[in-house]
Amino acid sequence: MPSAPPAEWFSTWFDSPYYHRLYRNRNYEEARSFLAQLLTYLHPKPGARLLDLACGKGRHALYLSEQGYDVTGVDLSAASIRYARQFAHEHLHFQVHDMREPLSVGPFDFVLNLFTSFGYFEQETDNVVALRNAAAALRPGGKMVIDFMNTELTVQQLVAHETKRVEDTDFQLYRHFQQGFIVKEIRFRDEQQQEQYFEERVRALSREQFEEYFQMAGLRLVEVLGDYHLRPFEAATSPRMIFVLKK
Repeated sequence: MPSAPPAEWFSTWFDSPYYHRLYRNRNYEEARSFLAQLLTYLHPKPGARLLDLACGKGRHALYLSEQGYDVTGVDLSAASIRYARQFAHEHLHFQVHDMREPLSVGPFDFVLNLFTSFGYFEQETDNVVALRNAAAALRPGGKMVIDFMNTELTVQQLVAHETKRVEDTDFQLYRHFQQGFIVKEIRFRDEQQQEQYFEERVRALSREQFEEYFQMAGLRLVEVLGDYHLRPFEAATSPRMIFVLKK
């Protein structure tokens, strides 16, 4: 009997309690400030339908719903969606969803894919499939925002190794560039002192590659912003590539 294919890294790591431990101190104030500015920029009408694509544990979807919008959050991680559902109400919904599959809900006025939640797939074609599915869930004239790292700058500034202590766990983080991916290896000992290993792999996508994807998905690039203050993108200095697209 043939062995099962190895699990994709995100399907195991995002469901691990250690993932949430490692990133527990993420700057949610900065994230909320970004979302507030993004809403001012996009200016959705009251009651507009928003999709938070790869919503994680739902904190940002909750914030968006508090601003008066009808929000659906989807994520591949069943554990994250279980957590997010405590926030659900009439205008805030969550479901487990693989972005490579067509969405069963919609259409949406806006689709948001934020905080580098794209480019995880081993097969590059899956990125285009995911974008086409997201575009199909947009109403005509709707907008999509994809927030990704400025890949060229990120590669230049990679920190090869660091130790991050969270609670009683010492996470050893190793970063390198490998076959078109930025790879972060995560090594630590669990409570039973067993060696644990996970990794994160994000495809090192250039602006040009993204623009090819957008064309294949039938999306028009409106603007590229460079940071969470929505300043214009500058290839040499901007930390982010925030693509604003229109169907």
